[in-house]
Amino acid sequence: MSDQQNVPEQDKELPLITHLVELRQRLMYVLLIILGIFLGLFYFANDLYTYLSTPLTALLPEGTSMIATDVTSPFFAPFKLTLVAAIFAAMPFILHQIWGFIAPGLYQHEKKFAVPLLASSIFLFYAGIAFAYFVVFPLIFGFFTSVGPENVAVMTDISSYLNFVLKLFFAFGIVFEIPIATLLLIWSGAATVKGLRSKRAYVIVGCFVLGMLLTPPDVISQSLLALPMWLLFEAGIILGVIFVKPAKDEEDSGAEDSEEKSEDEDEDDDDDYTYEEDFERAMRDMKD
Repeated sequence: MSDQQNVPEQDKELPLITHLVELRQRLMYVLLIILGIFLGLFYFANDLYTYLSTPLTALLPEGTSMIATDVTSPFFAPFKLTLVAAIFAAMPFILHQIWGFIAPGLYQHEKKFAVPLLASSIFLFYAGIAFAYFVVFPLIFGFFTSVGPENVAVMTDISSYLNFVLKLFFAFGIVFEIPIATLLLIWSGAATVKGLRSKRAYVIVGCFVLGMLLTPPDVISQSLLALPMWLLFEAGIILGVIFVKPAKDEEDSGAEDSEEKSEDEDEDDDDDYTYEEDFERAMRDMKD
């Protein structure tokens, strides 16, 4: 009973209902912050869509523009964009709530390692979105608007364009988390740097397969996603070499095993030598 009272409050096991209540509370905080950001951005919904469509509208031929083929598209397309923008903007707060929920179950050294990872994951997610907007979109739209027949006017539907853009945003945002995922695999011991390097050829093929599945069916989008995936995988390996040191316990255990093996071999040699001497001694006694 005294041992139970001496346990610190943060280290005591809590019942399942307490965790569920905390999870519900944190989800409510997340929904409230997303709602607050959404309400603040909704007034600028049309301006946000205009800015988002700039990579395409800047390349459209003169006299053409984007169109709305559905009656409700002029309202729901900016509405959907504002909601997604609110979620993206609230991502640091969302990850902070996730961290606050799982942090009590981590050791101190795991907390020190997880905080930089969370900050890096937020930065890499936004970096993926920025890479898609400023690098990928101009190349893709420049290619698509230039290869069409001369008698076909390019006038994209606003809902189709939004779905296309959001899909690429999500794909590149997730892909830019590859260094974090690679570093976690090495740090947790699920993979080693040497093992990942030996599977480099399979990783490159997998990058192009994922690029084909996550992007529209064209070679440009697939390559623009697959190549950064491979480079980010290599960056994760480099980070693993820098920040994750090989476990000394494994080296020590390997050394101990080799020593034990050599000792066992010596003992076997001693035993054999003892048996031979006993046999020779017994033969001499019989002759005498």
